[in-house]
Amino acid sequence: MSNFRNLLANAKTQINELEVAEVQAHSDVDWVFLDVREPEEFAQGTIPGSVLLPRGNLELQVESMIPDKQTPVLVYCAAGVRSAFAAATLGQLGYTQVASLMGGFEAWKEQGGVWSVPSRLGDDQRRRYHRHLLLPEVGEEGQRRLLNSKVLLLGAGGLGSPAALYLAAAGIGSLGILDMDEVDLSNLQRQIIHSTDAVGQRKVDSAKSAINALNPEVDVLTYDCRLDETNVATIIADFDLIVDGTDNFNTRYLINDAATAARIPVVHGSIYRFEGLVTIFDPPKGPCYRCFLPAPPPPELAPSCAQAGVLGVLPGIIGSLQAMEAIKLILGIGETLVGRILTYDALSESFSTYNLERNPGCETCSVQTHDLVDHTHTRTA
Repeated sequence: MSNFRNLLANAKTQINELEVAEVQAHSDVDWVFLDVREPEEFAQGTIPGSVLLPRGNLELQVESMIPDKQTPVLVYCAAGVRSAFAAATLGQLGYTQVASLMGGFEAWKEQGGVWSVPSRLGDDQRRRYHRHLLLPEVGEEGQRRLLNSKVLLLGAGGLGSPAALYLAAAGIGSLGILDMDEVDLSNLQRQIIHSTDAVGQRKVDSAKSAINALNPEVDVLTYDCRLDETNVATIIADFDLIVDGTDNFNTRYLINDAATAARIPVVHGSIYRFEGLVTIFDPPKGPCYRCFLPAPPPPELAPSCAQAGVLGVLPGIIGSLQAMEAIKLILGIGETLVGRILTYDALSESFSTYNLERNPGCETCSVQTHDLVDHTHTRTA
């Protein structure tokens, strides 16, 4: 009849165990450090960058947290017991490069391994973001990433309104809002961050009030100015990514060139009457705006919303998609829209996706990255 010792001995015959020195000697291996301890143990200290997944949830959640089963995974617990069972389980699930850290986290600390005490969410934060914490793709580590991130919203209008509200609700730590206009009664049909009481106020001030009313923790930085060649590099420098809700081509090219030079991803959105699109420009991982549109179309072929009109719900949909893509970029989850264009037709209630690759002759991204690829446009759906 089996007992604990027999079960542990059997598990260890099925796995690869590595000592701390062996792990440190193979720094070329791009390990995912998987911490299978409980959250209260993790909070007292962990190997930086570790993925927390308590042993009791391993079978249920690991495939969503580490989808590639060829990924090198180093599992550890406090002393190497739970990690041995966890490593055996991962092997049974089809993971091919798994090892258990001999002696666990205690051995790692004793032998000079780098470790740190992670910042902890407060009680109010745990209540506010509880639904995020339930998602294995987010969890406490992902929520801390959101809280430490900085996103710049260009425009507090139709696209910027829903994007700002959802990013603030998600817990983005710092939100920059750039707009040089004031709230007009005609804005309220689609720019939902503003209210009737805000008519006549500066848009950045109105947006800041709405964001802070929703989530007082968010640090809102306002830029009540026009973006131009003299200030664009300075303004975008402190942000992790940009959500572009601008409505003119000259500004889009300006943003594109500055963001490409600074290696800052741009989540782009645009709308026209009943149609909209979303994509991400992030060279060299994908194309830039000039790959997509090397030159602006004639004005008569691209009228503004003020000239052509727009259904008020449409920017809510596109701006929300921009917020979703921004969050995915920050968390490093899912398949983003880098190299893909998502289009939406409200009248037919349909989405289509198109591939967009970098243009080897692009005057912006091919010159600055020296990483050329073939230029193709292929419809995929």
